[in-house]
Amino acid sequence: MTKTDNPSASLSRRSLLTAGLAAPVILTLPRGAQAQVTMTLGHNAAAGNPRWIAADRFGELLKERTNGRLAVRVAGAEQLGNEQSLLTSLRTGAVDMTANSQGSTSALLPELASLGLPFLFPTSAAAFKVLEGPIGTELDQRFAKIGMVPLGWWDNGIRHVTNSKRPIVKPADLKGLKIRTPPDPMTIDIFQALGAGTEQISFGELYVALQQGVVDGQENPLVNIASSKLFEVNPFISLTAHKWECSPFLMSQITWMRLSPADRDVVKATAKEAGELQRKLFLDAETKFATEFRTNAKLQVNEADQAAFREASAKVYDTWKAKPFGDFVDRLAKAARA
Repeated sequence: MTKTDNPSASLSRRSLLTAGLAAPVILTLPRGAQAQVTMTLGHNAAAGNPRWIAADRFGELLKERTNGRLAVRVAGAEQLGNEQSLLTSLRTGAVDMTANSQGSTSALLPELASLGLPFLFPTSAAAFKVLEGPIGTELDQRFAKIGMVPLGWWDNGIRHVTNSKRPIVKPADLKGLKIRTPPDPMTIDIFQALGAGTEQISFGELYVALQQGVVDGQENPLVNIASSKLFEVNPFISLTAHKWECSPFLMSQITWMRLSPADRDVVKATAKEAGELQRKLFLDAETKFATEFRTNAKLQVNEADQAAFREASAKVYDTWKAKPFGDFVDRLAKAARA
């Protein structure tokens, strides 16, 4: 995958805001012409990541299909702030769209973190089958209550552990290690159940934190490990497959309500196509990097004892079923087993 040629991606956060791109902009056109609406789409992925590519493609397609009437300025790699600040801006309409992590989004919709129950989904395909059914419809309704409109479910993959100290084969190998997790209560619960110490660090600061030894390791899909070059400072890659995550592609409800019904249909259709691209690129990249990592003499890749990890993390299910939205957790688990 190569870096996008989208010139907006290289703009600094300050220049974007100075240009007035942090909110929809309506330009005055000659009589009889339709106004152009320029929207912002912020995310935290690095250049070359499937999320970066799909976000750019969404903007290109939307511009083509509306003859430039709907335009999108894409700002990746935390140019408009980290995920938490992007989500706050999304709710106020200061940012129009985001494609960020499940973990950060669960701070606003706690039940979303349930999608990351340990070993709930064996593959991304299994997860999307559930999300495209009643569970996904229910999540759409829950997002509406907090001022967000889901445009699609992007893949953030089956996750694995990397660290700078040793191979992780059994949960006991995590003891004494400090693992960076996103600000996601599910991931924190899983790693504490496995006996690891946890610390929450912004993804944009993760490489340096690993390099300086602030934390020993982290967990992510192979795609993120590769695109952000985390393997350079974490040469031990242990295939734990402990959970799956999505990247919800969300639009501000404020922005959504400003669009005409016809434009909403175009946005939805375009988002669906961009999502299909992101999922394909993600799976292709996972296969590619699994091979590249195994053949890299500087890295040590090992299979983890997943049965032992399943057993050690099983109590997380009981913890989450006891939460106020435990009924949703129960329906989700049943749908995953169906």
